[in-house]
Amino acid sequence: MFSPEGPTFRELAVQALSSVERGYDLLAPKFDRTPFRTPDRALESVARALRPLGPFATGLDVCCGTGAGVGVLRRLCEQRVVGVDFSAGMLSVARAALPAPAGGPAVHWVRADALRLPFERSVDLAVSFGAFGHFLPRERPALFAEVHAALRPGGLFAFPVAAPPRVGSRLYWTLWGFDAAMRVRNALWRPRFVMYYRTFRLPDVLGELAGAGFEVETLPLEDLGRRTDGSPRCRLVLARRR
Repeated sequence: MFSPEGPTFRELAVQALSSVERGYDLLAPKFDRTPFRTPDRALESVARALRPLGPFATGLDVCCGTGAGVGVLRRLCEQRVVGVDFSAGMLSVARAALPAPAGGPAVHWVRADALRLPFERSVDLAVSFGAFGHFLPRERPALFAEVHAALRPGGLFAFPVAAPPRVGSRLYWTLWGFDAAMRVRNALWRPRFVMYYRTFRLPDVLGELAGAGFEVETLPLEDLGRRTDGSPRCRLVLARRR
């Protein structure tokens, strides 16, 4: 499905009926050949926006998956980069795909729950790409508090947020239908598979970040373009620990 090398419909169905952790263990070998991986264009845009805000010594990719964000951090951080995820399968693929380059920052992979990060005041730059749909709204304050605790004073938490689709557009109804199907699935089947596209609303998120102790601003990612109404297609959230 998606490409000849990607997962089949049956493999995706098995994943969807598993827990989040088990599902990603199963999907990991083919994950980078699905549309779920953050596009290189978006990764490049974030890297360009963050580079002038450095230098950074240490970096953390929260819910790193197969390591796309770690690839960005290796270009921005001078000493050490850590990818953390709770899926052993995703970490295995990331470790094989992104060995530490000679002369670059040390790269470490840690299996852990993002709601219980094993770091404290040790990170200069934290990023996350495409993972927030796996957290229910009530869980986000705890997630942001964990990232806040991991950062050094003055440390930065950065992540891109795409503009919501126009109401009534094909994408709007596609995401609405996906979330509705996921809610029905989770009401009828255990273990739950938490993945929602329409629960991560930027105004709510900015307030939750401020509540966790961050100073927050957003930056339009101009090289990803603007919509017909002139608004940016994607913004970079910059949350700095006070």
